[in-house]
Amino acid sequence: MEVWITHFMEKFGYWGIAFLIFLENVFPPIPSEIILTFGGFMTTKSDLSFLGVTITSTIGSVLGAIVLYGIGAWIGERNLYRFVNRYGKILRVKTQDLDKTIGWFEKYGYWTIFFCRFVPLLRSLISIPAGLTRMNMPLFIIFTTIGTLIWNIVLIYLGQAVGGNWHTIVHYMDIYSRIIYIILAILIIFVIWKWLKRSKKNK
Repeated sequence: MEVWITHFMEKFGYWGIAFLIFLENVFPPIPSEIILTFGGFMTTKSDLSFLGVTITSTIGSVLGAIVLYGIGAWIGERNLYRFVNRYGKILRVKTQDLDKTIGWFEKYGYWTIFFCRFVPLLRSLISIPAGLTRMNMPLFIIFTTIGTLIWNIVLIYLGQAVGGNWHTIVHYMDIYSRIIYIILAILIIFVIWKWLKRSKKNK
């Protein structure tokens, strides 16, 4: 995948960067680390500029986030509650649990959107609950853009700074991603354990 990504960027320049980052947001398995660090490296050996790579990558990222927001809005809270009412007993999920989760997201959602832009996988998926809860669209875009801009600038700068050694940054970002995935897996297991424990206690 890495070879294909770098060749695509070399061939299509800014448009290629925007398109790949857009795909990375809609399909999280595509690594933004490769796109952004290689984009930074390209500013040292092509006509691409730091500002241009930053702007186009940010536009692509925000557009991808808006698509996922739209998917969440299309699903809607009403359908989510219908799903819980129909299958909640099987999944051991109550509408009250959903109320608390949505209430929490409505209270802390904007900062969650911002900080999740630095977390692999979640940086894309967090846009779906934002759409589900119909978060204020302009504020969603603002917090998404700011978080995305910081992430992009850091990786593009690092790619530019190390030049031909940009693979080194990708390597360390891969380690960072694995650590995050392990933490997320532990958190998910913990939540499921607490959930099952509470359900057993209620019985």
